[in-house]
Amino acid sequence: MSRLAPVTRWGKRQWARSRVRAGHVMRVLHDDLWTWRPDPLPPSVWLRWFPHGVVCLAALGMLLGDTTELNEHSKLAPEFAFLIALGQAGAPMLALWRPVPAWWLSTAAAVVGALAVRMKAEDYQFTWPWTAAGLIAHMLVMLLLALRVRTRVAVEAFALSALVTYALEGLVGARNYQPTGWLAVALFAVVVLLGIALRGRREARTELAEQTSLTAEERARRTLLEERGRIARELHDVVAHHMSVISIQAQVAPLLVENPPDELKENLAGIRQNALEALTELRRVLGVLRSEHPDVLEAAAGAEAAPHAPQPTLDQLDALVENTRAAGLTVTTGTSGTRRPLPPGVELSAYRIVQEALSNVLRHAPGASARVHLTHLPIGLRVEVSNTRPTRAPAPSQGAGHGLLGMRERVAMLDGTLTAHPMPDGGYQVAAFLPSDGPDLPAGLFTGPSDPSHPSDPADASTAPFTDPSTAPPTAPSTEDDTR
Repeated sequence: MSRLAPVTRWGKRQWARSRVRAGHVMRVLHDDLWTWRPDPLPPSVWLRWFPHGVVCLAALGMLLGDTTELNEHSKLAPEFAFLIALGQAGAPMLALWRPVPAWWLSTAAAVVGALAVRMKAEDYQFTWPWTAAGLIAHMLVMLLLALRVRTRVAVEAFALSALVTYALEGLVGARNYQPTGWLAVALFAVVVLLGIALRGRREARTELAEQTSLTAEERARRTLLEERGRIARELHDVVAHHMSVISIQAQVAPLLVENPPDELKENLAGIRQNALEALTELRRVLGVLRSEHPDVLEAAAGAEAAPHAPQPTLDQLDALVENTRAAGLTVTTGTSGTRRPLPPGVELSAYRIVQEALSNVLRHAPGASARVHLTHLPIGLRVEVSNTRPTRAPAPSQGAGHGLLGMRERVAMLDGTLTAHPMPDGGYQVAAFLPSDGPDLPAGLFTGPSDPSHPSDPADASTAPFTDPSTAPPTAPSTEDDTR
């Protein structure tokens, strides 16, 4: 007995483990198949109810065919045959919204129909355990189930359908019938695999669309951050220059005064110290913001920028225009108003806006001519770059793009306003207003008389929305686009 005790204990443990595994399997089957949760078939985009109509027509045909087969060939009562056929034909319709309950309904109707036929038909040939219409109905239910639920649930439903078929044909059995069990199991396997493949393809396409959207958003965000970094570097370089000048002047000022008082020396020393500290902090920020590689100006500018080169101003605008003309673009320039000293950030942003706009005319409006007009106002600068209708189709753009994104960021940092819109003659115009002393500006000053497509009413100008050229009519060629 002592030798048998370890064996007995091992057998009990194995039996307990098998009971646990069996209980887990039953719980999984119960959670997956014993449910009334809805899983509706998504309607088509173009023909919204077309799949539902096809299934309903198929269900009507299966109802008529199954009723006739059960009544005439299997000698069931018409009422009983109609109820069984109604259960089998109604299951595909129910599967459009609740595929798991529809599978239960189809399986139960098939079992009831098979047992009823076995009891009534014993001396003549009949298809068993699946009738032709019942087999088609269950295939359709299995397909809709595999399209809507997880792969594991579809495989479980197929396994139980095969088990029911085996129990009816192999265990219960009948006499003098045409077997449909193997055919049914093979067809069920085919439709389940087809449904799983289609569902996987749909999920893959959905995931790909999501990844594409996330990639586009990430690209736009990265471009925005890069543009902001470049603008910040340029503006900080301007500030750093002035802080250096302040530091040098504060250092030299005591030498220009004979016997300067100690208070003046202390104040100038404090000014110089604060300037040096601010300059050190600015240089630290610039060290973080500067990219690994030096910036390269647009090809239309015709020159590469050194990473520490002085930032361009409006005095260099003529050189930019000449370089653009050398690239093959006809450019005319004009100014109006009295030129006044402008903050370095305003001049830098105006130069960059003209540079980007002319570059886009070269890329996206071949054969067109461009016009650059600067309007000097008492409170700021208005920049207009317009082009005529292109004479030929543009080549596909290969750049990273987001030209308008950079313009908007520059203008927003100066509390200015930017518009980009098609012209009535088929051309395009980019117009920006850059204030020189703050954001509190009269709205009507942005829309100047040189813009014929905009009203002169200040209210209209203040409420004119920014137009993204990507949404412009196809007849108006765009020189700017967020996707470029």
